[in-house]
Amino acid sequence: MSSDPDDLELTDAEEDALHELQLGMEYVHRAYGNLLEFHHELGHAMDRMGNAEELLREAGHEERANQLRDDHLPAGAISDQWTFELVEEFSTSFLEDVDDFEDEVRDELADGIGHVTERRQKQKLRDRARDD
Repeated sequence: MSSDPDDLELTDAEEDALHELQLGMEYVHRAYGNLLEFHHELGHAMDRMGNAEELLREAGHEERANQLRDDHLPAGAISDQWTFELVEEFSTSFLEDVDDFEDEVRDELADGIGHVTERRQKQKLRDRARDD
């Protein structure tokens, strides 16, 4: 495998497609990060609500404390799934698949080299700076 993107025989259309795919993958990973953030934020919220259950009970609001304990704290965030389940499902059923796909396309089109467009742009800017 060559590490020089200029050695690749990519058409403009192939380079553009690879670039868009890689940018798309960056957004998929950002979305995954946001999903992890959602998971952590909701976890903190549930911890606070757990504290509220205890405080409601101490304040003499047994019925409301029981309602929080029985109806809200054990409930799933979406369609009765807890956020860790959403994270796991996204990771194993989507993220891994599209990561593998992007790797295969990059291997096929660019000999495994990532960010070909950016590497070529970097080299053009460095060449331009040396030429002046």
